[in-house]
Amino acid sequence: MTDPRLSFKEMCAKFDVTPRTLRYYEYIELLQPERQGRARFYGPREIARMTLIMRGRRFGFQLEDIRQWLMIYENDGTEAQMRAWIELADRQMAELAEQRRQLDAAMDELKALRDETAAALSG
Repeated sequence: MTDPRLSFKEMCAKFDVTPRTLRYYEYIELLQPERQGRARFYGPREIARMTLIMRGRRFGFQLEDIRQWLMIYENDGTEAQMRAWIELADRQMAELAEQRRQLDAAMDELKALRDETAAALSG
């Protein structure tokens, strides 16, 4: 049984990304598809990497952080990658908590101004 391979178009559809995005991920060496002439094919390794890339993007990680994290696996193995993941996750959770704090403050201020305006109109 052969490993599944996806064409360029199938890869875009599977991960709901534009061709430009997929080409960019190749350009910055996040992905390295197999090439046959002008065609590109993505095997299990590239599909797994794309899954991790999309998950990382959903969590708000920068592409360079994702690229370095994937390189750790290639160079140092699973345990080193897991340790790096914990550090990245901790740093990202702190960043997201700060963003939440800023958003909450902005929402509180907006609500107060809205309520002031509504009160001024009422009376």
